[in-house]
Amino acid sequence: MKVKVISVLEDNYMYLVIEESTRDAIAVDAAVPKRLMEIVKKEEVVLRAILTTHHHWDHARGNEELARLCPGLRVYGADERIGALTHKVTHEQELTFGAIRVRCLFTPCHTSGHMSYFMWEDGSPDAPALFSGDTLFVGGCGKFFEGTAEQMYTNLTQILGTLPKETKVFCGHECTVRNLKFALKVEPENEIVKKKLAWAKQRDDEDLPTVPSTLQEEFLYNPFLRVTEEPLQKFTGKTDPVEVLRTLRTEKDNFKKPKERPNPQAMLAFDWGLFNPFFEKK
Repeated sequence: MKVKVISVLEDNYMYLVIEESTRDAIAVDAAVPKRLMEIVKKEEVVLRAILTTHHHWDHARGNEELARLCPGLRVYGADERIGALTHKVTHEQELTFGAIRVRCLFTPCHTSGHMSYFMWEDGSPDAPALFSGDTLFVGGCGKFFEGTAEQMYTNLTQILGTLPKETKVFCGHECTVRNLKFALKVEPENEIVKKKLAWAKQRDDEDLPTVPSTLQEEFLYNPFLRVTEEPLQKFTGKTDPVEVLRTLRTEKDNFKKPKERPNPQAMLAFDWGLFNPFFEKK
């Protein structure tokens, strides 16, 4: 099982999972069809199915075009709002693609029909993979657009959090630096957060992805998985884990990036009127 990490749109990830013996492939969150098909062609594989985590356009907007380009393509998901859906899946349902096994894990909250996908090969020494969409991020979790803190707590502790600790986490967005800046605000003394943030900033500077992480790592620096830890309870002023999670999400939603200072040369150019010809009506 080979996972191709594909950066698309502003900060999204879609994935191409290749079954190496058959050269068949599965896409996860196929948002940009042209880019996906370029990689399918380059890898010399046949796209057999799409696994869609949720209906949002930046995860599902390529489904219809891909269904048109690839007759017989199967599109899996848990929400009727997903375009070109052919197979509606349920919690704990298992799918097989050659040697690749997939367990569908229902994780509603970000959307009411969000599905995560746990993937492995029997007898393989490689770690299993989790495609967590917008439920679990590196260093963070998704916004509660259509759900509750109780749901996200269940998702993170009882469904995703109980998977094997070596599981590789492939999430839906590249937002690691921002997530870890918030994690550092929550736990300023956490040395693992500091190290992971420095690493993520370097990856960002080099335009490289920060995925995958591992579930074991996430429990060391992701505040949304650390709701029973004393520093998290002190930060939120709560002791009940669900209330800690709810407060953390509210704090994260209000967490602002430091304001960028305007470029001094650009400000001078405005002062001197150098941009005026561009703004004048013709």
